Amino acid sequence: MNTAVAHDSPSAVARATLYVVATPIGNLADFTLRARGILQSVDTVAAEDTRVTRRLLEHYGIRARLISLHEHNEQRAADEVLQLLAGGAAVALVSDAGTPGIADPGARLAARAHAAGYTVCPVPGASAAIAAVSASGFLSPHFLFYGFLPARAAARREALAALATLPYTLVFYEAPHRVAACVDDLIAALGEARRVLIARELTKLFEQTHRCTLAQAAAWLAADKHREKGEFVLVVQGAPLDASATADVDKTLNALLAQLPLKQAVALAVEITGGNRNALYERALALKKR
Repeated sequence: MNTAVAHDSPSAVARATLYVVATPIGNLADFTLRARGILQSVDTVAAEDTRVTRRLLEHYGIRARLISLHEHNEQRAADEVLQLLAGGAAVALVSDAGTPGIADPGARLAARAHAAGYTVCPVPGASAAIAAVSASGFLSPHFLFYGFLPARAAARREALAALATLPYTLVFYEAPHRVAACVDDLIAALGEARRVLIARELTKLFEQTHRCTLAQAAAWLAADKHREKGEFVLVVQGAPLDASATADVDKTLNALLAQLPLKQAVALAVEITGGNRNALYERALALKKR
């Protein structure tokens, strides 16, 4: 079943529909009118922490039936939500803050709702990752959202080594007690010269953003004990392309594009250069636009 969802008013809800609703990550003014209307109108709200969500709803005078859905009970809670949808109910899913399913519970429920044929409707709003990227000033048209790196140092370094050569802006979430160690591992894996945006406590009272090289980041954190507190987003510049290698790749792509359609030219360039297919495709597009 794939039904259209009503959008003619902030509070309009469709029956047998799961709404994935973003909530503020700090500043309550980021709670959209549509999100408020949806939460007021649905039959049930599935919340990561019902205590946190109840405080938010009470602030806005919203009365709603709450059930708990978190990482430890998501499969069991999803059974209950699917039963509600089967009965024609409209259900909203929220996390403690931000967008459900983005480094928060919700993906399993959404997948099961899709598989059962119900409409899953996003109600967009705050996201710490998008907020940080938008303020980073990094020019790459692509970014890779990694989320939380492994907590163990060895696993974290291994994960970073696999990302070291990617030309995409890298986005990580990090806990306050690990952020200094994470920066040290970023330096070891990516080098000191890469630039990083450290975004701390986004949209909250003590929000800070600081852009510097990775070499400078450790000293910046250590200069003030308060800078290692709160929730962090680290946005790191992608790997630079070697100038001579780029010139060779462009020469190869230009020769191939002169004789072949785009996809065939890129496929052959991958075989010739051993380069990343997605990166070569993006570069070929840029060359064609010229």
